[in-house]
Amino acid sequence: MIYSFDSRVRYSELGEDGKMTLNAMINYLQDCSTFQSEDIGKGIEYLRERGRAWLLNSWQIQIARRAELNERISVGTWSYGYKSMYGYRNFVITDSEGEYLLKANSVWVLYDLEKKRPVKVTDEDLKGYVTCERLDMDYSERKLVIPETRERKEAFPVRRYQIDTNGHVNNGQYIRVAQECIPEEFVVSGLCAEYRKSAVYGDTFYPEVAKTAEGYAVALNDEEGKPFAVVAFSGKA
Repeated sequence: MIYSFDSRVRYSELGEDGKMTLNAMINYLQDCSTFQSEDIGKGIEYLRERGRAWLLNSWQIQIARRAELNERISVGTWSYGYKSMYGYRNFVITDSEGEYLLKANSVWVLYDLEKKRPVKVTDEDLKGYVTCERLDMDYSERKLVIPETRERKEAFPVRRYQIDTNGHVNNGQYIRVAQECIPEEFVVSGLCAEYRKSAVYGDTFYPEVAKTAEGYAVALNDEEGKPFAVVAFSGKA
């Protein structure tokens, strides 16, 4: 009942330290859920014809180990529940021995692209998906709070390569941008991300960074100081 696919760590997925980057891992998670939807006939074209999209509301990702070049990995996902307009989904990445490299929880919203608002999930939307038990992991509170003491970073515009098929900045790109705002030597072992509104081409990010007990929190704001997304990183220097 768990949807999965196998892969091999590519050179293009490595960082300077020779290990898989956070961005590469997030791309694997997105690809896995996309592959599942495509395989059961509920993919991008199906949703586009109905004027709908599943938009990510929040991530919680826990990293046990970052894979290295040529390692064989397996990426898996499953849904564990739905409520009103929300869908709840777990992800895992395991190594060739079946050991967890990563565990993740995510919350999604079914969105009407024409009316620009969330809509309730129907039985037809769920046809083909199988609901499984929730993954055993430490679940955090969904609402992220940025400390009041924060440092403003240089603003920068949304780039064309950050836009996905929904016409918005892809959810992984927010995390990639936020990671650029924290010290390079900080090793990320976990993160929580909350998406509050979609950024599009022509928007500008105004980042603010705060030190926390666990690591760093980054708000990617609009020009009025309202967050597009908030990302909290945990780890160590």
